Amino acid sequence: EKIIEHITKSFNKYLDDSGMDLRANLDNNIIIKSGEIKLIPTGLHFELPESMEIQVRPRSGLAAKNGITVLNTPGTVDSNYRGEIKIILINLSNEDFKVERGDRIAQGVFNNVLKPKWLSMNKVDRLSDSSRNKGGFGSTGKK
Repeated sequence: EKIIEHITKSFNKYLDDSGMDLRANLDNNIIIKSGEIKLIPTGLHFELPESMEIQVRPRSGLAAKNGITVLNTPGTVDSNYRGEIKIILINLSNEDFKVERGDRIAQGVFNNVLKPKWLSMNKVDRLSDSSRNKGGFGSTGKK
């Protein structure tokens, strides 16, 4: 019964939202100290179609108000993974942060994946030119 309640709460009340809330499934509160990383269980397991993944992303409110974010964002839950989804949170603030049972700690977005086995990859000596070429990491400007 706890699992059904947990899953039901995970789906957002706004039908147009891109993803679902991922909530902490805890017996005891967890304190994440400043600069600390914690693995937070969600109690959720999925069996996804081969062409799908779940991307785990931070919640903007937690990041903006508390300095809490998902460390490896977006995290990927592969279609062949059957274990519990756990969220890697980091506290970038100067204050301790308490995670309680049922807290919304991240969001999961279901995404289609083009599997490499369906692609044709060829080694080449040179890539064709593009308007961007090697420009990256802010090379297109700030405005």
